[in-house]
Amino acid sequence: MQVQSRLPNVGTTIFTTMSALAQQHGAVNLGQGFPDFGCDPALIAAVDAAMRAGHNQYPPMTGVPALREAVAAKIATLYGHRYDAASEITITAGATQAIFTALLAIVHPGDEVIVLEPCYDSYAPNIELAGGQVVRVPLTPGTFRPDFSAIAAALSPRTRAIIVNTPHNPSATVWTEAEMGRLAELLAGTGVLVVSDEVYEHMVFDGVAHQSVARYPGLAKRSFIVSSFGKTYHVTGWKVGYVAAPAALTAEFRKVHQFNVFTVNTPMQQGLAAYLAEPAPYLQLPAFYQAKRDLFRTGLAGTRLKLLPSEGSYFQCVDYGAVSDLDDAAFCAWLTAEIGVAAIPVSAFYAGGSPQRIIRFCFAKQDETLQRALALLQKL
Repeated sequence: MQVQSRLPNVGTTIFTTMSALAQQHGAVNLGQGFPDFGCDPALIAAVDAAMRAGHNQYPPMTGVPALREAVAAKIATLYGHRYDAASEITITAGATQAIFTALLAIVHPGDEVIVLEPCYDSYAPNIELAGGQVVRVPLTPGTFRPDFSAIAAALSPRTRAIIVNTPHNPSATVWTEAEMGRLAELLAGTGVLVVSDEVYEHMVFDGVAHQSVARYPGLAKRSFIVSSFGKTYHVTGWKVGYVAAPAALTAEFRKVHQFNVFTVNTPMQQGLAAYLAEPAPYLQLPAFYQAKRDLFRTGLAGTRLKLLPSEGSYFQCVDYGAVSDLDDAAFCAWLTAEIGVAAIPVSAFYAGGSPQRIIRFCFAKQDETLQRALALLQKL
């Protein structure tokens, strides 16, 4: 039976490939973008209590009311914008589903959506499945800062949306207040919508504040904000996230959400709602991950790898140009097989590859795991 593929250019992801290679060679896997440590036992206890209390049937399509209220309160406290929990907050089956649903809700065949490369690998397939055309605008090579001249040149009457990601995967850069202001100016007077991927919102370092689009009225009115409980609370396998958007955008989002997911795991929603009552876990997250970042960067300083800034997220990119002339995919394969540490080539986040000799490590690992990796990387 022959099937014409909707995604003919999509194959095995680099993450699957590198994880398999790491397992084959018994390497320390710093390619995986998720923790190798557990979550707070109090969060598991909250979910267990919800199950035992009988919260095991379908919740409302839009999400458990208590959780939506808690999300709205958190956003208002942190970013100064009050979303209505009933009409502007939706609980999703993770951030990837949230992004896909937002794009399905707003993109029509022939619409253009701007993505800033390098970018998370789901963006382009999501746009294509919605019938849209991907318009790729590179972030500034070397610094990965937004190039607003290039973004302005990419805007057209067919532009339906732009996807923004800060803190950024894979580069670990964080947009500044000035850059957010520039985006707001650029989109003012247009009908262009924003899908703001903010899953690493609580991982911003060195005392810098996360610049959510919620802080900017001109952006908030046109944006879907996407975040992830999985990233924030070290439970990526739970696949629970949320979207905050103005009521008119949320109404369209929910039309799709009710048919591609309908609703999300009830006891986990109830447990998260109870756990969110205490803000300390997410308020302490920057310091928690900054300590891991600093440990990792200090260890790498003794190698020939050139450290790029890590302003947010739980990633560290390095330039390996002083070590090898191999392209980044070949270097990652060599690093895994010969040195015993797996990383991800940054070219995998570009549609056409990249000549930059840059790879990405994930430091969301136990300190023992990082120390083991650093001992091996000292060979460089």
